[in-house]
Amino acid sequence: MAIIGAKEEHADPRLTRIAQADDMPWYKKPNLRTLYLILVPTGLGVEWTSGFDSSMMNSLQAVKSWTDYFDNPTSARLGLLNAMYSLGALMAIPFIPTVSQYLGRRRTILMASLIMCMGAGLQAGSRNSDMFLASRWVLGFGIPFAIVNASSMIGELSYAKERAVMTSLFNASWFVGAIIAAGTTYGTFQMTSTWAWRLPSLLQLVPSAFQLGFMHWCPESPRWLVSQDRGEEAFAILQKYHSEGKDGEEFVRLEYAQIQSTISAEKELASRFVWADVFRDAAMRRRFLLAAVVGFFTQWSGNGLLSFYMKKILALVNITDNRTVQQVILSNTCWGFINAVPIALIAPRFPRRRMFLICTIGTAVVYVVWTIASARATIENSSAAAIPVLVFIFVYSPFYNIGWNALAYTYMVEIFPYQQRAKGIAVEQLTVRFAVFFNTYVNPIALDGIGWKYYIVYCVWILVEIATVYLIFPETHNRTLEELSFMFEGKEMQDKVQKNVDKVLDVELEVVQRRSLKDDIQNAEQRV
Repeated sequence: MAIIGAKEEHADPRLTRIAQADDMPWYKKPNLRTLYLILVPTGLGVEWTSGFDSSMMNSLQAVKSWTDYFDNPTSARLGLLNAMYSLGALMAIPFIPTVSQYLGRRRTILMASLIMCMGAGLQAGSRNSDMFLASRWVLGFGIPFAIVNASSMIGELSYAKERAVMTSLFNASWFVGAIIAAGTTYGTFQMTSTWAWRLPSLLQLVPSAFQLGFMHWCPESPRWLVSQDRGEEAFAILQKYHSEGKDGEEFVRLEYAQIQSTISAEKELASRFVWADVFRDAAMRRRFLLAAVVGFFTQWSGNGLLSFYMKKILALVNITDNRTVQQVILSNTCWGFINAVPIALIAPRFPRRRMFLICTIGTAVVYVVWTIASARATIENSSAAAIPVLVFIFVYSPFYNIGWNALAYTYMVEIFPYQQRAKGIAVEQLTVRFAVFFNTYVNPIALDGIGWKYYIVYCVWILVEIATVYLIFPETHNRTLEELSFMFEGKEMQDKVQKNVDKVLDVELEVVQRRSLKDDIQNAEQRV
C-alpha cells in the first residue's frame, strides 16, 4: 500500500480465484492460442514502430550520407529532428479518447497505421530537412493513437492469468523494431548514395503494414462492445476465448457480469466533457497523477541518452569510429531484447511496487558508476575508463526493463477503469512525449556544453523517482481489471458494483434456464 493517498479497496476476487484455479496452460487452449498469436502483429507489433524509430534516428547520426545530405546538423538542429516526432504525438493526444471511443480499438489502430505508413513514405522521399521534419511530425502524430489502443486492446482481450504478461510484452516488443532498425542501418551505413538512410526510413512502414494486414482476424475489445450496447457480441468473444479452461463457463458469466456492471457504474460517473474526468474527484485525480508520473519516469530515467545519442556518449570516452558506434548500438539493442523478454515474462508475477523499486534503485547505482567512469575518462584522459562505461551501458538495460519497460503499460491498464483507460494512457503518452521532446532537444546541447557533468542531473533525478515510487504507487498485483476498477473510490462504491454484478448474474442464469427448458421441450416433442 502506498503511504500517500487514500487506502485502496479491492473488489471480491471471485474471478481471480477461478482464473488461478485453472491449471490448463494457454497453449493447450486452441482459441486462446490463436488469439495470442494474432495479437503479436496487431497489438505487440505497434511497439515495433516505436522501437524502429528511436533506433534508426540513433544510428543515422553515424551514417555519413545522412549527415552530409542534411548539412551535418548541429546539436540544436539534431535535437529538433528527433523532437519533431514527439511534437506530432503531443498534438494528437487531445483527440485520442474521442476517436478511440468512436472507432473502437481495432479501427483506431488501423487509422494510426495508415498515418504512419504515409509518414514513413514521406521520410524516405525527403528532399530537404524541412520535408524530413514534416515526415517526423506525421509519424509522431500517428503513433500515440496506436500505442494507447493496442496496449488497451491487449489487456482487455487477454485471459486473466496471462493479461499482465501480455501487456508487459507490449513494451518489450520495442526491441524487435529497434534491432531491425539498428541491423538495417549497420548494413547500409557504408553506402555512398542516399539509400543509406532512405532504405531504413522506408522500412519503418513495415510494422504498420502488419497491423493493416492482420487486423481483420483480431476481435474487438469486449469492453468497447459493452460500452456501445453490443453485449451479445462481447459475450460471444469472451465465450470463445476465455471459456476453454477449468470452470470456463462460470468464469465467462462472471467476467461478463463484472464488465457490464463496472461500465454501467463508470457511465454514471463519467463527465460529458471528455477531459473533465482528469479533475473529477480525488480518486480520478490520483489515477491521472500516477499516469503522468509513470509516463515522465519512463523517459527521464536516463534511457533517452542511450536511445538517441549513443554517438555522443561514446565520444565522451574517446570512442569515435562510426563502425564501432554502429556495433555498440546494435549489440546493446540486441542485449536489451535478450533481457527484456524474459523480464516481461517474470516481472508481472511479483508485486508491482517491489519491481519498480528494484528498477529505480538499480538504475541509480548504474548512473553513479557510469558518471564516475566518464569523469575519469575526461579528467585523467584515460582510455581505460571506456571499458566500465561500456559495461554499465549494458548493465543499465535489465534494471530499466524490470520496471519502466515491463510494467509501464501493465500498470496503466490496471489502475484505470475502462471508460477512462484511453484518457489515462493518453495522459501517460502526453508526459512521455513532453519528456522525450525535452530530452531529444536538450540532451545533445547539454552533452556538447558540459559533457559528463550532465549525467549528475540524472543521478539526482533518479533519487526523486525512488522516493515517488515508495510514497505514492499503489499495489495492483494479482487482480482482474474489473476488481481494480474502483479501488480508489472506497468500499461503498465496491458494494454497489457487486450488487449490480449479482443482478446481471441472476438475469444471465434465468436466460440459461429458459434456453435449457426450451431445448428440453423441443427434444421431447421430437421424440414424440
